[in-house]
Amino acid sequence: MQPIVARDSLTERVGEALRDAINSGALRAGELHSANEIAGQLGVSRTPVREALLVLADAGMVRLERNRGFRVMQRSPEHIAEVFQLRLLLEVPAARQAASRATPQLAARLRAQLDAMHAAAAAGDEPSVARLDRGFHELVLNAGQNRTLVLVVAGLRDRLLATGASTADRSRSLADIAREHEPILAAVSARDPDAAAAAVAYHLRHTGTLLTAQVAAENSVPVPERALALLGPDG
Repeated sequence: MQPIVARDSLTERVGEALRDAINSGALRAGELHSANEIAGQLGVSRTPVREALLVLADAGMVRLERNRGFRVMQRSPEHIAEVFQLRLLLEVPAARQAASRATPQLAARLRAQLDAMHAAAAAGDEPSVARLDRGFHELVLNAGQNRTLVLVVAGLRDRLLATGASTADRSRSLADIAREHEPILAAVSARDPDAAAAAVAYHLRHTGTLLTAQVAAENSVPVPERALALLGPDG
C-alpha cells in the first residue's frame, strides 16, 4: 500500500486504502495482519488505522483480535447472494426514481464518472475502477435525496470487498464492468424509469451471479440452490 498524504478525513482515507488492499487481495482473507505494520506502510499513526478497522469490522469485512491484529473475513456464496438480493431490492427502485428526477447536471456527472471508469479500465487500474463504480452508483442513489439509503447501500458494498468478492479480471474484464454501466447512464439521461430499473437490475443480478459462482468455485463447492433463487427474477 502507498503512503497517505493529502486527505479530507484521515480515517476515511485509511479505510479506503484498506478496502483497496482487501479488494485486490493484498490483504489476504484468513491471515493475521498487523495494524501497526499497516500504519507504517501508510505513513500514519495507529489511531486512524484502528478507527478505520472498527468501521470495517462493523461492516463485516474484518475480525479484530485483541492484542494480535485483524483478519479479513471470507465470504460464502450464500452471503454474496443475500447481499445482492438486498441491493436489488434497494437500488432498482432508486434507479427508477433517479431517472424520473434526472437533470442534465446528473447526466453530465454520470457521463464524466463513466468516462473516467473506461479510462481506468483501459489502464488496468482495478482500484480506480472499483472507486469509480462505487461513485457512479452513489450518484444514482443520491438523486433520491435519501442519505440513509446511500449509507445502507455503501455498507452492503463494503461487505463484498473481501478476497474473492470482485469479478474484475476474474469472471469478466475491467472493460466489461465499465460497459455494463452504459445502459444505466443512457436510461437515466433519457429519463426513462422503466429502462433505468431494468438496466440496474440486470447489472446487479449479473454481478451477483458471477460472484456467487466464483466464490463457490474458490471454496470448491457447488453454487447453492438457495443462492440461485435469491438472485433469480423473483429474488
